Amino acid sequence: MESIPTTPQLLKAVTLTHVRYQRGDSLGHFLAWVSLIPVFISLGGFVTHFLFRREIQGLCFALGLIFSQFLNELIKSSVQQSRPETCAALEMCDSHGWPSSHSQYMFFFSAYFSLLCLSGTGDGARSRRSRFFIALFPWPTAILTLYSRVYLGYHTVAQVFAGATLGLFLGVLWFWIVNNLLVDYFPFIEESAIGRFLYIKDTSHIPNVLKFEYDSARAARKKLATD
Repeated sequence: MESIPTTPQLLKAVTLTHVRYQRGDSLGHFLAWVSLIPVFISLGGFVTHFLFRREIQGLCFALGLIFSQFLNELIKSSVQQSRPETCAALEMCDSHGWPSSHSQYMFFFSAYFSLLCLSGTGDGARSRRSRFFIALFPWPTAILTLYSRVYLGYHTVAQVFAGATLGLFLGVLWFWIVNNLLVDYFPFIEESAIGRFLYIKDTSHIPNVLKFEYDSARAARKKLATD
């Protein structure tokens, strides 16, 4: 008795790290890695920051990015603008493209990071010039990410510029909210039960955190040696 052929189930990839490029395209291969930078920042940067630093400023930074991405998904589901025709080869036609979440993420991150550097929060030892150069650090990767999403066929130019504009606006707005409104609650968070349990701290009031930690570590070692 012949078996009845079954219809193969449709498979869907996890799009978080599923980036396609044309075989043999060296630039496309490079840009595919570039478009994964938001993943590296989230998992390698903020997770590591929480494990080893637990700064309230960093936690607020991460929460702002999460809110930005949530808002991005909300706008996408409301506008429902299709991705470019290349979405068929990329298996991405079932998701919407406006605005680009990668561009929004990177421009939010770059805006907040730059303002944090220029404000000199916890880093009073660096000169204004050095803070300016450090503030420029994320922008080349942000622009490359924007370009990669168009080059690889995931978004149109309008979609990446919409994401970049929204990310820039939200990054500046969230920085202002955190450092003008929420900063007054940092001591309360630090002294709260969960703050003390998780060792969450705020060092934004310390002019030079690096020197403070260095001096504190040396003092503790000397005290341990004399006890």
